[in-house]
Amino acid sequence: AAAAAAAALAELLGAPRITERLSRLREQVESLATEGVPIEPGSPYVAATLGDAAIRTRTGASVVAVVRGEEMIASPTPEFRFQVEDRLVVVGTSDGVAAVGDLLNPR
Repeated sequence: AAAAAAAALAELLGAPRITERLSRLREQVESLATEGVPIEPGSPYVAATLGDAAIRTRTGASVVAVVRGEEMIASPTPEFRFQVEDRLVVVGTSDGVAAVGDLLNPR
């Protein structure tokens, strides 16, 4: 439905390139994965900072928020310290998101 609306808008604007660009953007968005990754007891990152974990550098995925109990911390800073049972909201490719889970909670 969104693709049809985007195509109709592009036709109205008389710009076939817009259709192509919107189509590419939709493909990119569909290839993104979002997942909640917990900090489990025994994680080497309990009490470490987001900066210490270097998640984006190491996995290509980004931590966009952290859920701690009833609180949600949006856009945590590099100084943010992880606690057991924090749930990190991670966005990236499915491989990148899986790599965050492996990094934070190695088996």
